[in-house]
Amino acid sequence: MNSKLVINADDFGLSEYFNRAVYAGFHSGLLSAASLCANGEAFDSAVNDVIPNCEGLSVGVHLNVMEGKSLTNVPLLTQDDGTFQNGYISLILKSYNKEFMAQLEQEFRAQIEKIQAVVKVDHIDSHVHTHAIPNIFRLVAKLADEYKIPYIRTQYEKMYFVPSLMKHLNFKYPPNILKIILLNTFTIINRGVVKQYNLKTNDYLIGVGYTGMMDDKTLEYGLKAIKKDCIIETLIHPCKFDAPVDDSHWTEYMITQNNDLKNKIQNMGIQISNITSLVE
Repeated sequence: MNSKLVINADDFGLSEYFNRAVYAGFHSGLLSAASLCANGEAFDSAVNDVIPNCEGLSVGVHLNVMEGKSLTNVPLLTQDDGTFQNGYISLILKSYNKEFMAQLEQEFRAQIEKIQAVVKVDHIDSHVHTHAIPNIFRLVAKLADEYKIPYIRTQYEKMYFVPSLMKHLNFKYPPNILKIILLNTFTIINRGVVKQYNLKTNDYLIGVGYTGMMDDKTLEYGLKAIKKDCIIETLIHPCKFDAPVDDSHWTEYMITQNNDLKNKIQNMGIQISNITSLVE
């Protein structure tokens, strides 16, 4: 194989714990990109303390209209106190409403501009895959083109199985399969929009089918299932706490510290790459 792999940390800037994980993961040599939340509580720390000390880290916009507060006055998206209030199904339905989409664009622009004002951005994605919704994807692709952001995430994941009963006999796995079906369908639609705006995207994504259960084995088996040269993006949500905890975010952080995994990836003929090198 001659594939390129981007291991991306979503939720950068949401808290100091996410920021610590990005710093440590980047310096281990496995984490190559991070997507920054403009409305995150630790946004300033991410910009001032982490990014300047991670030269070569690809930084992206992690559009967030699912958690926290908005940057603008968008009452169709928020409660009275400015906290976002729409779930995923609600966003799908409201994406056909012109007034709602106008407010969504207003908020997206504010988030993009806040991040671009302080750091160079080379990719764009979203919290909880909201930009995968086709009408919203078209909007985000238009904004990516306008703001000269060359890479947009798509969510096509190849079905694969990790040999572990615990990863399948639980309440998380069945909904994740439904998410793969939905997001793969959306991606088939969205790839035409990617071409229309001449943007770069990944061929495959790893991280949907085992959401909440990602570890070194899920990544390894996900890569083994892909048999052709391509661009692969793995999304994780790593947190580095002061001490180890029984938490999926800690497990995802440990992916970035696994030298054996790094060697396995390289032995597969897969190059760990940042997004900047893919779009240059």
